[in-house]
Amino acid sequence: MENESTNGPEPLSPDEARAKAAILAECDNLAAAGVTFVAVHFDGCGDSGVTEEVKCFDSEYYAYEEQKPVAHDAAYLQEEFDALVPFGYENDCGGFGDVVLDVGARKITVERNDRFEDYTTTTYEV
Repeated sequence: MENESTNGPEPLSPDEARAKAAILAECDNLAAAGVTFVAVHFDGCGDSGVTEEVKCFDSEYYAYEEQKPVAHDAAYLQEEFDALVPFGYENDCGGFGDVVLDVGARKITVERNDRFEDYTTTTYEV
């Protein structure tokens, strides 16, 4: 299994660049509220998928479903986070992942996991 860390498959589109700037502009407000991470999870397959609502965390690290979100309302950032969800993650066998803002580092990371089907063939004479 490969674990690749890259700067992205290609340059950001104008919409993605606008979304990134809008999210990063909120870091001071989020930090003042005690928020350390903001994240949105996506999951899909068979040409349909869902993006969950934006959630805020006050933990030392972010890992999906390992921490409970705090009550801070970041719904106003939903559109911006949605713009950074990778296109086509729901196609074929699908994929899942997270768009995560590390508030202190002022860094946005997209983690995408693609599913695939595999098989083995055994041939023998009887």
